[in-house]
Amino acid sequence: MPSAETGPPVREHALGALVRAWRERALLTQEQLAERSGLNVRTIRRLEAGELRRPRSTSLKLLVEALGLSPDEQALLTAGGTSQSARPSRTIPRQLPADVAAFVGRTRELAVLDDSGTVVIAAIDGMAGVGKTALAVHAAHQLAPRFPDGALFVDLHGYTQGVAPTGPGDTLARVLDVLGVPGESIPRHPDDRAALYRSVLAGRKMLIVLDNAADEAQVRPLLPGGGGSMALVTSRRRLVGLDEARTVSVDVLPLPDAIALFTATAGEDRVEGVPEETLAEVVRRCGLLPLAIRLAAARLRTHPAWSVPHLLERLPEHLTDAHAGQHSITAALDLSYRELEEEVRRAYRLLGSHPGTDIAPDAAAALFARSVARTDRLLDQLLEVHLLQEPVPGRYRFHDLIRAHAASVEPDADRRAALNRLLDHYSQTASAVMDRLYPYQADMRPRLPSASVPDVADPDAWLDAELANLLALARHAAEGGFPHHVRHLSATLHRCLRTRGRYTDAETLHKRALATATAAADRTAEMEALIGLGEIRRLQGRYEAGTEYITRALDIARATGHRPGELQARNCLGMLGGHSGQYAQALGHQARALAIARTIGHSTGELDALIGSGNLHRIMGDHEQGAANLALALDLARSIGHRTSESVALLGLGHVHVERGEYERAAGCFTQALALAYGAGHRVSELDSLIGLGHLYRIQRRYEQAHDCYRQALDLAREIGNRNWQFEALHRMGRLRFDLGDAGEALDDHRQALAVATDLGQPSDQARAHDGLAHAHAALGHHDDARRHWSEALAVLVSLGTDQTEEGGVDVETIRAHLLRSP
Repeated sequence: MPSAETGPPVREHALGALVRAWRERALLTQEQLAERSGLNVRTIRRLEAGELRRPRSTSLKLLVEALGLSPDEQALLTAGGTSQSARPSRTIPRQLPADVAAFVGRTRELAVLDDSGTVVIAAIDGMAGVGKTALAVHAAHQLAPRFPDGALFVDLHGYTQGVAPTGPGDTLARVLDVLGVPGESIPRHPDDRAALYRSVLAGRKMLIVLDNAADEAQVRPLLPGGGGSMALVTSRRRLVGLDEARTVSVDVLPLPDAIALFTATAGEDRVEGVPEETLAEVVRRCGLLPLAIRLAAARLRTHPAWSVPHLLERLPEHLTDAHAGQHSITAALDLSYRELEEEVRRAYRLLGSHPGTDIAPDAAAALFARSVARTDRLLDQLLEVHLLQEPVPGRYRFHDLIRAHAASVEPDADRRAALNRLLDHYSQTASAVMDRLYPYQADMRPRLPSASVPDVADPDAWLDAELANLLALARHAAEGGFPHHVRHLSATLHRCLRTRGRYTDAETLHKRALATATAAADRTAEMEALIGLGEIRRLQGRYEAGTEYITRALDIARATGHRPGELQARNCLGMLGGHSGQYAQALGHQARALAIARTIGHSTGELDALIGSGNLHRIMGDHEQGAANLALALDLARSIGHRTSESVALLGLGHVHVERGEYERAAGCFTQALALAYGAGHRVSELDSLIGLGHLYRIQRRYEQAHDCYRQALDLAREIGNRNWQFEALHRMGRLRFDLGDAGEALDDHRQALAVATDLGQPSDQARAHDGLAHAHAALGHHDDARRHWSEALAVLVSLGTDQTEEGGVDVETIRAHLLRSP
């Protein structure tokens, strides 16, 4: 993979494609542009070929003037040539928690883990509280310099009370997002996600810490495929099923190390002059477990009047049965808890009731009903006695055993009220964050009563930190009787989960919302949950299930007179119908959606309906109406600042112009769309634009430029793991090779395209691939194979109840003609 200094090659090529498209829009040859700009023609050629990585600023200024670029285009050209900030660089995560203070011992274990030249996977196992995570984190900090591409830290919650173990599919979605894969490009199948994850890691040297694993199945998809990366896994179980892993079993500390840990934590001045036998008895009563030893030492440090014998009197004698370790920790926790002030005890208990895995001070303030300043002091007091951890600045969490203890203490009378305050805080903040990220969709989300909301400086970073908590709170709200919060979180987080490819999380959340709404006989909430489920099914390619959910939502919307809900349902049914080839029915839904949107003044719904109906009219051959709707959508998208829809509308218009033979206007649309996508880092729109330009060049018989665009699109689609666009690039490349007379290469491309379309379950694309294969076989004289593939394509179209696919020439009439002429 490319380095962060050069940026992804596809981006460099995309900039070259832009310069070439701008030149052709101006009706200039390379020689004419060189003459007009005063540049050498070789410079122009190298820039368009993607070979000139860093053009001089004076050269760029000359190009801007010669091409008559708009301000947006000028900014794009300048950014692409002189600034790395404009192009996404490789993401280098630094996720390791802070190293453990006063780490002692474990010399043998560290030596095994230090063998990173040969160890790809190391599995650390041991009982609760024995220091597995501390060992993994300490080792990871020592190993980190050997892994220049960063470190990932993932808590799998295999044994966290009240938190379900994290599924591999959702974990992969989170990790791929961190590694820079856009959410819309994360595959829907866990196996595909794992394959993409291994592909992304293949060119990198990364350290992956997988903490608190329940079993091998939870871990295996997250392991690197080899190469320069290394995984450290911790679990209470010995993961014998990981045959390729080196196992490191962690036991209680040897007595000298246990005494050294107690001394380092309490402070040498507090144990000065204490007989070693007394210190030995203290750590024995702590079961020689690091967690219990730290807790006991922290009590001594925070009580200046105590001596070590005073502490020893308060520790029960160590038990020797199989549960001795757990008893030792419980005894140490009980001692620490009893010594806290009442307000700090209350904070400890309430933190134990928090359904999430960690917490920030503003959320803790809502839970405690205290000011943030007072909350900071309470958290600091819990940190001082080792009852709380701060793995990264500003994020607090319990060790699993301490969390269980906090939750087991007799609950406060105001615990339910505290959770309601916490839910209010998270729901209000989530609404504010989503309004910042997606302001044009604010009217599609339920609103809560106005309240004071913390100012969130970086909405994306807040979602990164809090999304797991939000999902845990939604589950708790469903189980604990907070139905309005379940509904709100389901509708509010839908767009975020969609964008990040967290389809399983979205499905779970919407199903909880649906069950809650049904139980409460809340028809509006039921409709919203059904729409959310239907849209997720559409994104997963499960069109039949999606149609079922959305049809139920439409029935509710019509029965209750909920016009925005009917609008959203009809737009979604239109998209589902388009995917399934049911064009006429889909057009009817979107025409009705457009009428509703205009009646109630719903800009986003109107935009969706205009783009959907415009593209459907175009596919059905009504270019005039398609162009009219797409032009209206373009104006509306620009007026409300919806940059993604602006790019989609431009692409639709570009295809209309191609089909009308208006090639210069088509080039302008595709070029603008590519500029928008490139400038915004929206890689799916970049793919769409490259395919559009390639299609235009192929029609114009400019085969070299078409090949360049298709190759860039295929490379980018593979890089980000987008299989829909892999199909499109492969299929288009196959058509191009056929045009060039290379039927053998075309056959290979179409075979790959058919495999992708079949795996995705997209029959319309399967028909296109079969048609491409038939043409290639016919050209090679394989007439039986050609007839078989044309028959397959015809059967697919008939089963879909449609006469044609989006691609011209793949229709029932043409295929039947081929079959009649075939020998």
